[in-house]
Amino acid sequence: MLQKDWETISFFVCPYYNSSMRNCFVFIGRSGCGKGTQVELLEKYLKEKNPERALLSYGSGKYFREFVEGQTYTQKLAKEVNDRGALQPEFLAVSFWSRFFVETLTGDEDVILDGAPRKLDEARMLDSAFGFYGTNVHVIFVNVSREWATAHLLARGRADDTKEDIERRLTWFDTEVMPTVEFYRNHPEHVFVEVRGEQPIEEVHKEIISKIPMNKFQ
Repeated sequence: MLQKDWETISFFVCPYYNSSMRNCFVFIGRSGCGKGTQVELLEKYLKEKNPERALLSYGSGKYFREFVEGQTYTQKLAKEVNDRGALQPEFLAVSFWSRFFVETLTGDEDVILDGAPRKLDEARMLDSAFGFYGTNVHVIFVNVSREWATAHLLARGRADDTKEDIERRLTWFDTEVMPTVEFYRNHPEHVFVEVRGEQPIEEVHKEIISKIPMNKFQ
């Protein structure tokens, strides 16, 4: 199956790692894994390492939350999907990061993605963007167990973190997002990094830094 995947997308992916290209860091992990915190720590690290190098960050959650507050027909439908606790269609997710790329990229920055891609079809579409822009891709999978994620989410005490909702989100990750994780794990062109997310926050950050070729970001 993986060989067929590469035959399908081989036109789009970068042919080799090139330190002159800009970089994209893709964070993936279960709800409650702490990837948002790790995004912030990596942002801080990269800015301190090279203050002159531009850095952009994209979070899909922010775009969806703002989108469903609008009054267009599509926005109202998306809000209904949200209110039902159902999953938003992939075309919306693709449209959000596509617009972000088109409107903000100058070709002189690194990019961090949080919350994109999720499903496998979206990952393939994102790969076409990486190939188009000539981007070095680093996928960071913050891995935590289902039990650890559940305990962490319940401890936050948020209104939407009921046991039923948490169970639904974690099941969705296992069935829909894990194929994307495996897609990247076996990708011949991208750097795939898996870190142990159940460690203390600083230890997770140190593991990320130790596994990414940071000498490329001088």
